[in-house]
Parts: sequence; C-alpha cells; structure tokens
Amino acid sequence: MNASTQPPEEFDIVIIGAGISGIGAARYIVEAFPDKRVVVFEGRDDIGGTWDLFKYPGIRSDSDLHTFGYEFKPWKDRAAIAEGPQILNYLRETVEENDLGRLIRLGHSVQRAEWSGADARWTIDVRTTDGDRRVTANWIFAGTGYYRYDEGYTPHFEGREDFAGDIVHPQQWPEGYDYAGKQVVVIGSGATAVTLIPSMLTGEGAAAHVTMLQRTPTYVVPWPKVDSVALLLTRLFGERRGYAMTRFINIWIDRGVVKSLRTFPRLGRAVIRRINKKSLPKGFDVDTHFNPPYDPWDQRLCLSPDGDFFAALSEGGASIVTDRITRFTESGIRLESGEHLDADLIVTATGLNVRLLGGIELVVDGAPVNLAERVVYRGTLLSGIPNLAIAIGYTTSSWTLKVGILCRYFCALVGHMDASGYDSVVVDADPAMETRPVMDLSSGYAQRARETTPKQGTGRWQMSMSYPQDAKLLRGSLLDDALRFGTAAGAESARPGAREEIGA
Repeated sequence: MNASTQPPEEFDIVIIGAGISGIGAARYIVEAFPDKRVVVFEGRDDIGGTWDLFKYPGIRSDSDLHTFGYEFKPWKDRAAIAEGPQILNYLRETVEENDLGRLIRLGHSVQRAEWSGADARWTIDVRTTDGDRRVTANWIFAGTGYYRYDEGYTPHFEGREDFAGDIVHPQQWPEGYDYAGKQVVVIGSGATAVTLIPSMLTGEGAAAHVTMLQRTPTYVVPWPKVDSVALLLTRLFGERRGYAMTRFINIWIDRGVVKSLRTFPRLGRAVIRRINKKSLPKGFDVDTHFNPPYDPWDQRLCLSPDGDFFAALSEGGASIVTDRITRFTESGIRLESGEHLDADLIVTATGLNVRLLGGIELVVDGAPVNLAERVVYRGTLLSGIPNLAIAIGYTTSSWTLKVGILCRYFCALVGHMDASGYDSVVVDADPAMETRPVMDLSSGYAQRARETTPKQGTGRWQMSMSYPQDAKLLRGSLLDDALRFGTAAGAESARPGAREEIGA
C-alpha cells in the first residue's frame, strides 16, 4: 500500500480492534497511563467486533455475563446469558462512560507493521476510506480476536450449485432475512447451531421446521438464563458488590465444572447423558444424537438457555439427523444413509476461519514474521517480537476473564519500563522447550489453525485456561529471565535483576 506523504502521527500505544478485547484494553491502559498517546484502530464501521458483526437469529453469549462482562463495569440486565444486542449496548455504554470514543477511529484497517530496533518503534500502515495513512508507535496491543471477520469456514459440498434455495453462512447472515414458513437445514452442531435452531422457531416469522444435520454430536447442557443468585446478591449488597460477589462465585463454579469433567470424564459423560435424557421426550435416541466421540471439554460445551434447544426438539419444531452428506440436490441434501432432507434454506453453521492479528503483515528489523514459529509468553507476548501484545481469551471459561488479567500484566510491564528507562522488551523462548498448539482443542477450527498460529510451551509459556491459576500467577513476580529490555539509543539490552511484583 502507498502511505500518505504526510508525516506519520506518533503514538505511544496503538490498540487494534474495538471489540470486547480492544475496548477493555483501552479502558485499562488509559486508566493506568492517562498521559500516554493512545489510539484504537477499528477496521469496520462500528464498534463491537463479534457482537456487531453477527446478525443471525438469537446471537448470544455462551458464557454468563457476570464473568463475560468487565470486572470494572457491572452487568445490570436481568438475563445472565445475553443476546448480541444487549452485549453491544453494554460495550457502547463502556465506551461512553469511560470517554473512549475520542480514541477510536472507525474504518481504519491496519495492514502492515514494521519494527525498528534502532528506533524502538513500530511503523504502521493503515487503510482508511480517505486513503492510506502511516503512524508510528512504541507499542501495539492487538485486540483482534482469533477469527477472520470477512469470511467463515465452509467446506466443499458436492452439488452446491444445484441447490435451488438459499445457502447462508451465519457469519454473513443478511440482516432482515425472511425465513418464515421455510424448511431449514442447519449443518453443524456447535454453539451457533444450538443458538439458531430455537430462535428460528420463535415469533411470527418462524420457520416451518428446522433440522440440525450433524456429522459429530456435541455436548449440550441446559442452563438458567437468569442467575437467581446474582439477583439476590445484588438486592442484598448493591449493584457493584453484588456483581463482584457473583463474578467470584461463578468463576469458581465454572472452574469446578471444567476440572471435574476433565478429571472424571466417564462420570461427566454419564451425568450429561442423564441431563439430556431428562430434557428430551421419552424414547428419544440420546445415544445417537448426544453421544460425542470425545471427552467433555476436549471441545467447548454448548449451553442451552432455559433448555430452549431441548424444548424445540420436544415440541417437534426441530429435529436432529446424525449422518454424513453425499451431495446437495436441487431440493435439499442427500445423505450417506440414502435419506434425503428437503430444504428451502441451508445454513452452513460449519465454523470459523482462525486468523490471529487480523492477518496483519509483521516485519521485525527487516525480517518477515511467521506466527507459527513464535511461542506465547504469559498468554500475551510473542517470542522474538518486541513491544507487541495480543489478547487471546479463555476457551474453557469466559473470554474476557483472560483479557482482564493480561491487560493488568501489560500495564505493569509498561509501567516498569517507563520507570526504568527502557524503550523495548522482547521475550526469548528456549529452542529446546517442548511446544504444542496455542489453541489446544480438538475442535475443527482449532485443528485447521495448527500450522498458522503460535505455539505454547511450559511454565509461563503455557497458555493457561484457568482463571484461578492465572490470578495466582498475576500476584507473582513481574520479571524473569525470559524478558530482554533495551533502549532506542541502542544501549546494551538488559535482563531484569530485582524481583518486582505485579499489582492486583
């Protein structure tokens, strides 16, 4: 791209992305460093990330908002499992209440970032509707999420071009799309499918029937949409204290459930099967349609708020078929079993394409960066890449819990550098350290991303999925021998000496 001939704007910290990660990071950073020059670049035309992008029916969180929300902003809505518009409104309130709108530049898509060790600065090329721009910054904080915003994942289906109806991927759901009275087949069994199906059967514009076509079953459990304990605690202790107490309780409940299911998978499978059987009509083939070949939490569990998915199956508006696709036909889908599913609309809820850092081209001192060769340190820094932090949230808990922890670490690290006169920091990974994929799940999107995403290792190089474990680590030392500090003047780099604690 050809950058503007104008002198580049200079910033201390550039935040990329104005979704739930970027907005949270902006609030933490501005609070910690009110005098720093901070900007948030958002490639799309509005804030909200996922919660503004997805328009499919029923789009909602798969975690309770008392943990998915920010620790500094109580969730006030009665529903703990919230729909997209409610979450988007929460994010807009966060921006307004913290005066973050002045930092956010919409329609600014970061294309390339090149690090100069001599200057201890990033040169960042940004594409806007008004032309290309170039800025410089000491730090980049990437709140870009983990998937491609411009396209979802759709495998090849033989005969796709023969189908006479509509084919829609949830990530590109047309706003206001009319599916009233249609026969719908939803391909997929993950959180999106479990959300879509009951939603498409609700209201005046409901579909005639929705079939979930799954190749592999998923663990699905009913969960209360309203957290009665949260309501009680808020009534007894007030909004802020009640929220903090609910958050604390839910973190430990969530951790207990995950740990129990992973420690005792056979027992966990039996308990979930019993819950599923109780939630479905007598004689329903639970062992075919709700019996995954993997253990609980090898992939994410899907929540069904107030059992809406099971209600849709019980009432007959929805059905499940577990089979493989042979081909699309003019009127539907032919399966390996020989069965044909008639359809007016096929929804390919087949997953996401993983892409960290929004596909930005990175160069460090003239050398292109291959993310697959990097190792994540403390869940946020990448080996060999100076002054760049990424936000990757939890996959077995609420995403935002991890973002809060790594933002506090980031602020502590930058504060230490300011106090010590350092301009740059880079982490060095031991080449002999055993590594594995950073997204260590058996889910399709995680498996497809193994060759393009960073690795994780051991100790502080491990991508912890436990908030209590991370919270304990947070109270430990800020510095260790992995960190190498430097200055723009090219003075000798330094490794930390004295122990310094991270503030809570």
